[in-house]
Amino acid sequence: MQSKIIVALDFDSESKALAFVDRVDPEQCRVKVGKELFTRCGPSLVKQLVARNFDVFLDLKFHDIPNTVAHAVAAAADLGVWMTNVHASGGSDMMNEARESIATLSPAERPILIAVTVLTSLSAEDLQAVGVRASPAEQVLSLARLAQDAGLDGVVCSAAETASLRSALGTEFCLVTPGIRREEDAKGDQKRVVGPAEAIANGSDYLVVGRPITQADVPLEALADFNRAISGS
Repeated sequence: MQSKIIVALDFDSESKALAFVDRVDPEQCRVKVGKELFTRCGPSLVKQLVARNFDVFLDLKFHDIPNTVAHAVAAAADLGVWMTNVHASGGSDMMNEARESIATLSPAERPILIAVTVLTSLSAEDLQAVGVRASPAEQVLSLARLAQDAGLDGVVCSAAETASLRSALGTEFCLVTPGIRREEDAKGDQKRVVGPAEAIANGSDYLVVGRPITQADVPLEALADFNRAISGS
């Protein structure tokens, strides 16, 4: 079984990203390409990662008018990515069109399509500042239900909300959890964090881990540590 760990490639150049992936094993992790790396390096880097047999989560959080997002999701599928995402706050029409843009692809060609609920960097106070009166947990559940109703495969959520989402949305809905830290790891800019074993126990399907692995002296050892924590061995 392939690892549930998705390593966030938070690098500022293609050379650094490729140097890192050459130090780890695609059988031991998947990788995430976010906004900075994609903006600097473009689709060619994604293609190189796919060619190295890595499952790629293209984390660009599309949020625009429905037609624009639908075409962007289809373009992501053309790159051969394993997973991509949109913002649930873009609404039902946007998510429906995004899903329909890849619906005719074969299962092997069709990426997992998930939605971002509430960013793990946002606290209750942050939500209130932008006019959201619900708590983070309430807002996550509301947006996750919207994504499920639109036919998406799952959502990104904090592990603090995973158990309630799993209970409310069932076992088939994919839950991808960032903000994963071990006891010895710094929290950084993540405000709602949980350890890897607890996240899996709460119902997370995949865990996104960045600096604790990418900045480790021996990334493969750090990755193995996270995999052991998940497996309980």
